Amino acid sequence: MLRRNGSALRYWAERWQGVLLSLVVVVATLWLGLSGQLGLYIHPRYFVFTIAMAVVGLVLVSAGFTRRRHFAVERTGRVETTLTGVGVVLLLVMGVAIVVVPPTTLTSATATQREVNSGGLGTDEDAEQAAALIGTGDFEKLSVREWVSLLAQSSDPAFYSDKTAQVTGFVTPDAGDPENVFYVARFVVTCCAVDAQPIGVPVYLPGWQAEYEVDDWVQVTGRFDVSASAAASDPLAITPVEILPVDQPNDPYVY
Repeated sequence: MLRRNGSALRYWAERWQGVLLSLVVVVATLWLGLSGQLGLYIHPRYFVFTIAMAVVGLVLVSAGFTRRRHFAVERTGRVETTLTGVGVVLLLVMGVAIVVVPPTTLTSATATQREVNSGGLGTDEDAEQAAALIGTGDFEKLSVREWVSLLAQSSDPAFYSDKTAQVTGFVTPDAGDPENVFYVARFVVTCCAVDAQPIGVPVYLPGWQAEYEVDDWVQVTGRFDVSASAAASDPLAITPVEILPVDQPNDPYVY
């Protein structure tokens, strides 16, 4: 039998808290998948596996709810009852927050912490793809990732003299010269948002803060020149001829 002094609450929490926590995670995962926002957290190659595991989890959680066991719960003290109540409240708040608070992309704050272009990106595959597009002469089709790959291989300004770049990403300041240089940046996701690495193409534009804010999404068109900033992190930077504000794309990461 359940006794007084918070035993009922402790009984309920001990019996169902883990199951409810699992249910929150499973429902949140399925909701993200159905709403098309799962890509904000994991690489698309894992979508099918993640959704399948969430469905399996939902079945197991449902089975857990159907089981009934009778056992006695001993009298509990006020402190134990309070802690149990706090745990239940936090669980409910987490469940509501997952549904109510909209998922967001990683921002320049994360890019600053992880340092732009420091993740060892610029793979052979990126280089080959960039070289193929270079060969067509349609340079504006090169993405931020492909330009970053090329810049990692060569900083010879002569190589870029006849090539116009058009890149889209969010604005994040250069660590060496934030007053004059910003990056058009994206996050490369290999597995999930936890391992996302920021990459970006530098843009030389003194006083850019007067027109653009950090985390604004822009499309920059221009050509690479030797950076006029002696303090900038990169030897080359785009001298922009046009900068257009754009909406954040539905798929803001690159893979």
